[in-house]
Amino acid sequence: MDKPEVEAEERPEIMLPVGASLVGDAVIVSSPEGIEEFSKKGYGVPEDNKLNLTFYEALFLLGKGSIEVTDKKTGKKLVFQDLLKTFQALDKDAWVRYLIYRDLRSRGYVAREGFGLGVDFRLYERGDYGKGTAKHLIFGIQEGQPALLETLARTQRYVQNLKKNLILAVINRRGEIVYYSLSELNLK
Repeated sequence: MDKPEVEAEERPEIMLPVGASLVGDAVIVSSPEGIEEFSKKGYGVPEDNKLNLTFYEALFLLGKGSIEVTDKKTGKKLVFQDLLKTFQALDKDAWVRYLIYRDLRSRGYVAREGFGLGVDFRLYERGDYGKGTAKHLIFGIQEGQPALLETLARTQRYVQNLKKNLILAVINRRGEIVYYSLSELNLK
């Protein structure tokens, strides 16, 4: 008995890893297909027919096998640890930010770069990316690392003024992340 043919649209599309380049301290995707595919899913910032990925986006996509990264200077293909070491030299909290980003993405959220005052990420609800602004802002803290209450209070006031929700992402020593929603802060 012959097997029924599967229509083209029912076949799962297998996407080969997209080529990306490490140029200085940025990971850049140049292929039009890669730019379109990643930007519609909330990755990177399009600029001059290229897509600039943040380090945690690049690490996440490399870890999933969605990109292959080549060091533009040496021509060497980079593995996850190579790319992580490069970014840890630029940001001491690179691993912590990556863990939060990976956790949020694996839960189906789109997380974009934060904008100061301790805000690590803007978080879009599932299915909301591209339809409006982020409703939540993520403030990451590593267990055992000091965090000033004054900084947290200032960030909470700032977030309240933006009419957003502040979520505290606490990473324990085992790399597990617990999220706490901070409610209105009234310090008088």
